[in-house]
Amino acid sequence: MNLNILWFVLICVFYSAFFFLEGFDFGVGMLLPVIAKKDTERRAMINTIGPHWDGNEVWLVVAGGATFAVFPNWYATMFSGFYIGMFLLLIALIFRGVAFEFRSKVGNPKWRYSWDMAIAVSSFLASFLLGVVFTNLVKGVPIDSNQVFTGNFLTLLNPLSLFGGLAVVGLFLLNGVNFLGIKLLDNLLERTASLAGKIWNLGFVFIVLFLGFLTFTTPVYKDKGFAPLIFPVLVVILLILTRVFMLQKKGGFSFAFTGLAIVCLVAGFFAVLYPNVMISSTSAANNLTIYNAAASPYALRTMTILSAFLVPIVIGYQIWTYRVFRQRIKADPESLVY
Repeated sequence: MNLNILWFVLICVFYSAFFFLEGFDFGVGMLLPVIAKKDTERRAMINTIGPHWDGNEVWLVVAGGATFAVFPNWYATMFSGFYIGMFLLLIALIFRGVAFEFRSKVGNPKWRYSWDMAIAVSSFLASFLLGVVFTNLVKGVPIDSNQVFTGNFLTLLNPLSLFGGLAVVGLFLLNGVNFLGIKLLDNLLERTASLAGKIWNLGFVFIVLFLGFLTFTTPVYKDKGFAPLIFPVLVVILLILTRVFMLQKKGGFSFAFTGLAIVCLVAGFFAVLYPNVMISSTSAANNLTIYNAAASPYALRTMTILSAFLVPIVIGYQIWTYRVFRQRIKADPESLVY
């Protein structure tokens, strides 16, 4: 395996980690006004992700930084062409982070409720935009022979990408409700359990329809035969198994299989892209690949050495935080930190 392929796989791993970890994070944020009925209950829900949300976002930084260093042409084309979408994603993440920090600075109920709604809205917007971006990567966007995106923001808002955004929202909601199922207690846990089945129905329908439209209407799937269909099929199977474990009230397995479904979804995107990193809808000759979008061999070697030391530290830190804060959360004002 050469370094170009290695880094393509690593960036896939980074984005998979981000989608899985931030997926339940965003899901919990979107569910704040749905499950909780009062401030203490919303605080309890926020406490389930309070120690983790900023650490989860590290994987987006790692993925973006690795793309910039290893595949600079991919970074330049995607981040310039998708500029407005990326800007809105950044705004959503900023407002979300600010809302977590500001909501408890004032005791006024309206103040706290407003920031809680900001968490819910920004979580939805971030989830939706991620789905739009990754759908467009697979669908293809207009790129000329100079590796320049020739479309505009409205080009990205095509029916398939919008549906992809909703599918990712549904999947993240399912991830979030399953995470809450292993973190909450008492009335909040009962409400979460009663809502989980409805969210699974919603998420399953959206993701199955999206994968169907994506695989049968996108040229890249037709060009590569049946092999790329393995991942969409795995996603559907894993979601069905998620429902089986939900009915058996095995929360840990439900959460794990939802996470695996998300990882398979992202892996499927990258598998069908390979060896491309961006597909040109103008001409296949204009596709960005892991070779024509890559940095110099020296940069690839340097990044590989640095990552061999830094990535295990990030993984170790996150495992430690999840272990330390593994206890369930009760809606008791005396025990809540956030």
